Amino acid sequence: MSLILAAAAMAAAASGCHGVDDSRIPRMPVYIDLSDQGMWNTYGVTAFGAFDYFVRQSGSPLLPPGYPYKDAEATGYGGVLLVNGMDPFTLEAGVPLAYDLSCPVEKSRTVRVSVDPETLEAVCPICTSRYNVATGAGAPVAGPAAQGERKYGLRRYYAHPTSLNGYIVNEYQ
Repeated sequence: MSLILAAAAMAAAASGCHGVDDSRIPRMPVYIDLSDQGMWNTYGVTAFGAFDYFVRQSGSPLLPPGYPYKDAEATGYGGVLLVNGMDPFTLEAGVPLAYDLSCPVEKSRTVRVSVDPETLEAVCPICTSRYNVATGAGAPVAGPAAQGERKYGLRRYYAHPTSLNGYIVNEYQ
């Protein structure tokens, strides 16, 4: 656990005085209803480091496979990455964190990051930027997104607990 706390501290320090710009990806509706325990147990992220992708866009395969999207559900600009990690602001471990899948350097709906399961970093297949998604609020750790005075982080979304032992993911804190 101390390794996790150290990683969170390093991510906070790395953002420095200039901070991280996590608003390069346009605001788009996000709503994923995993509000009951059955849906959360099936499609949620229930253990530290677990992750899944949610994509509902024309021209792209639906992710995760078999997820029963409702009419009101939306998955942001490039899709949603849902990962179980540590909230870098409260230091609470085992919480669902959510990000837009679009790389903020590339700014394209179809250039999506994917998680490296060894490091729990999201990696862009085009610019090779890497982002800390498990403990660092989507902050860049390597590549073009981490270079220069202004750093580019993943757009964050929010997972809200429900009374039915699940979560609703949306764009509002």
